[in-house]
Amino acid sequence: MKIYHNKRCSKSRKALSMLDCTISNLEIIDYIKNPITFEQLKEVIHKLKITPIELVRKNEVVWKKNYKNIVFTNDELIMLMIDNPKLIKRPILVTDKKAIIGRLEEDVIEFINQEGI
Repeated sequence: MKIYHNKRCSKSRKALSMLDCTISNLEIIDYIKNPITFEQLKEVIHKLKITPIELVRKNEVVWKKNYKNIVFTNDELIMLMIDNPKLIKRPILVTDKKAIIGRLEEDVIEFINQEGI
């Protein structure tokens, strides 16, 4: 399992703490320090079964100031998140088959249980 993690985010730290105690082969990806690629983010969005705009943190200042009223294509939104990784909702938990945004403790627990981890 992978976790796309931002150490400055309390929800991300909490999910990581839960997973660290449970998962032995956890891959931690600090996507702020190690930017995610276009293909990786596209794959994550596909596994989440959402559109790119649903992954955008619309309350971030950079979004409100610069992008709020602009219409983007899906690919443009993916590039925007790559260029501004703080715009990506987190944490994101990913397995070979699916992914979730693990903001709620219950969701993380359910995901672990569903995946049989």
